[in-house]
Amino acid sequence: MNDGSKEDELVCAVDLGGTNLRAANIDRNGCLHERVRNSTPQSDKPEDVVARVAAAVRDCEAQALKRGARIQSVSVVVPGTVHIETGLVVNAPNLRSVQGYKLGPALESALHRPVLLENDANASALGERWQGAARGHHTIICLTLGTGVGGGIILDGKLWRGPDGTAGELGHTTVEPFGGAQCKCGNTGCLEVYASATAIVRLTRESLAQHPNSLLHSINATELTSERICNAAIAGDELALDVFQRAGVYLGIAMANFVNIFNPEMIVIGGGVSAAWEVFAQHARAEVRKRAFPVPAQRCRIERAKCGDDAGLLGAAWLALECGDSSPL
Repeated sequence: MNDGSKEDELVCAVDLGGTNLRAANIDRNGCLHERVRNSTPQSDKPEDVVARVAAAVRDCEAQALKRGARIQSVSVVVPGTVHIETGLVVNAPNLRSVQGYKLGPALESALHRPVLLENDANASALGERWQGAARGHHTIICLTLGTGVGGGIILDGKLWRGPDGTAGELGHTTVEPFGGAQCKCGNTGCLEVYASATAIVRLTRESLAQHPNSLLHSINATELTSERICNAAIAGDELALDVFQRAGVYLGIAMANFVNIFNPEMIVIGGGVSAAWEVFAQHARAEVRKRAFPVPAQRCRIERAKCGDDAGLLGAAWLALECGDSSPL
């Protein structure tokens, strides 16, 4: 961290999700101040995304000025692979309007200031290590179970992006090789199509007919959400419990591979689906014990994230405050 003379330095951090756009002013101590929340534009025009992000930043800046504070930098996280140096969004299956688009330069042009761009799951991993469940740990894997499944890898205190910036796409690990459901990435059998919020809803709809007594029949098909399925599982609904058990098994298969490959101290599970963690954690942990090597499996703690929806915002702020990826946490 820098000296105390910069304690009033604020970062406007923006989390551009596939569904929602959230922004907040964050200080050097990890405290969140002014917040803005809006929907992510669902048009095919990347300019619409640029305009919505820029508006959120200006809103946060205006709110900060009212109390005499100023934004020093802007950091934006996106649900996809990004090229840090050029600001190019290489791949974004859940936000295709910006795929192949130089979002960083476009935002800099709109805001007339430098903008740092990062993958959302990478940022979540950094946020959890800075202020959340993984504080004090040096080698961690972070999985974000949201609209898709994001992944972040921190090795020996440093974020691992890979030479092409594509490292950490753990949601696209194949966990079902035999005729699995097709993922938005074009592959079949990805973890994302079995453990994301979208997957929870799909799996439930596919199984409703086999569970005529399920509480979920009382919900209109268009209003069925992973949150409602989670609540049904907590209430003991057989269908909901079965869906989360399946998701837990697939998640455990993937995590066993991560344990064997990376030997992490901790795997952190975040995102909206993690609200049901107590429902499917035992199934996920059982698969890890069954499939991973005993010594690294015993070492690795598997915990629910603590920063909630703010993990990506916090990670974005930390990156901006620490000026890039060369500084260990």
